[in-house]
Amino acid sequence: CAKKLANEGVIAVIGSYTSGATEAAQTTYYRNKILQTSDGTSDSLIKRKYWTFFRNSFPNSAQGEFTADYFVNQKKYERIAVLSDYSSYSDGLANSVEDSIKKLGGNVAFRGKIKSGTQNFTAILTKIKALNPDVIYYSGYYTDGGLLRVQQQQLGINADFVGGDSNDNPDFLKLAGKAAEGVYLVNVPTPDILPYEAAKKYLTAYEDRFNMKPPSIWAVVNADGLRAVMEGVEKTNSFDTKKISDYIRNDMKDFPGITGPFNIREDGERVGASLMVYQIQNDGSYKVSFNK
Repeated sequence: CAKKLANEGVIAVIGSYTSGATEAAQTTYYRNKILQTSDGTSDSLIKRKYWTFFRNSFPNSAQGEFTADYFVNQKKYERIAVLSDYSSYSDGLANSVEDSIKKLGGNVAFRGKIKSGTQNFTAILTKIKALNPDVIYYSGYYTDGGLLRVQQQQLGINADFVGGDSNDNPDFLKLAGKAAEGVYLVNVPTPDILPYEAAKKYLTAYEDRFNMKPPSIWAVVNADGLRAVMEGVEKTNSFDTKKISDYIRNDMKDFPGITGPFNIREDGERVGASLMVYQIQNDGSYKVSFNK
């Protein structure tokens, strides 16, 4: 896809979904001087420091520290089970959560991995059950997270279930069914909670157009990536991608993003993370449980 877009002469690509897809395409966009934004959260996405890349969302390390603080200092969990799949995103996020928990003096009683798409997670959940955890944290995608939650309850594991940001998807509720009630999700705040004027305008316009709320936060963070590129084009009065990139990194300060003030470091990292914990209610709605 990256090669096809380069051949078509685009100047920017908004929102490669998943860190793996984003990282695989980075070099192609860099060689062709194409701007690339992404909601991918793996810290490794900025390791090459390509001037063509910047992130719309916040890195795993920020989410890891926030989640660990919630577990250790807020919920005071004594036995924490941490699960991931084998993807760079999920594994990196789980490692960040685990390391941050340990730095705060918390106890990671179990750290394991599942093969995404397996569908039957009874074996690893049985191991976890024997440890009597207070919470099961899963850093992978909703396609597995919903099934993990169902099977957790089927096995009678009396522990909270907390999902990382990629579990925040309407299909999590479809997969988990009634088991979704009580699940906690860690993610950036949704537009209806954000206090920013841009967020309120976006939400009103979206609901007027589609007669529903945005189904996923990822549409919102990628909209900010698009708006940042457009701002760069307008302010530089140019389609020169290097000029646009320099503007976004050096001159665009506290751009009023839908997801909050938009600031990009020299290495392409977004700074100033705002995160929340939501709890799923019995009607499928979200209730804010913790924010910082």
